[in-house]
Amino acid sequence: MTLSVQKLTVTGRLEDVTVTLQPGQITAICGPNGAGKSTLLAALAGLLLADEGEVRLDDAPLSNMHPRERAKAIGFLPQSGEVAWDVSVASLVALGRLPHGDAGKFAVAQALAATDLGDLAHRPVSTLSGGEKARALLARVLAGEPRWILADEPLAALDLAHQLAMLRVLRAQADHGVGVVLVLHDLSLAMNHADRVIVLGERCVKADSAPEEALSLDVIRDVWGVEVRWLGEPNSRALVTS
Repeated sequence: MTLSVQKLTVTGRLEDVTVTLQPGQITAICGPNGAGKSTLLAALAGLLLADEGEVRLDDAPLSNMHPRERAKAIGFLPQSGEVAWDVSVASLVALGRLPHGDAGKFAVAQALAATDLGDLAHRPVSTLSGGEKARALLARVLAGEPRWILADEPLAALDLAHQLAMLRVLRAQADHGVGVVLVLHDLSLAMNHADRVIVLGERCVKADSAPEEALSLDVIRDVWGVEVRWLGEPNSRALVTS
């Protein structure tokens, strides 16, 4: 089940963007501040209206789907991570089952285990650290068992160990056929963990290919305006400034 945007334009934020995303892959969306990364992710989730173009899930316009069916298909993890009510972690994660209209206790338990939150299930969300809350919000998405996971900077509040743990969870989802799309600022994480990288610059697509090509030195120089070098072997590369 592909997810695509066709000639998408959001005035002042995106211009004539066309991409088709494949399930079973981790796709990273990268680019400098103001390039339109979060706008593209929100459009893919059906959370904003474009001035031109459309978003399609397989061959059907996303706008034609009932909101409940869209919520079953697409799990969205925003950058802000706000929680309106001070519920327990388990209750927060169970909210991911709302589109399905059931408690989904097994799915909730699996999501808690996958994000290493089993011991915190009964803790109030207000007592969590920033990283723990980020994991709880991902668990809420996982509990909904979506076919697509769209996450805006999901690693930003995490320490190194939990960054890698979350990436392992997302890789496992992709290996089971889920499409995973991440907005990432850390180009090393995108290089080492994504199957595909879409680089946005000046509100349009500047590169769209395997990480080694999309994050080449020439692309980074053109889009970010900095001179860098990649060090290390494939899947364990580090980015350093020249």
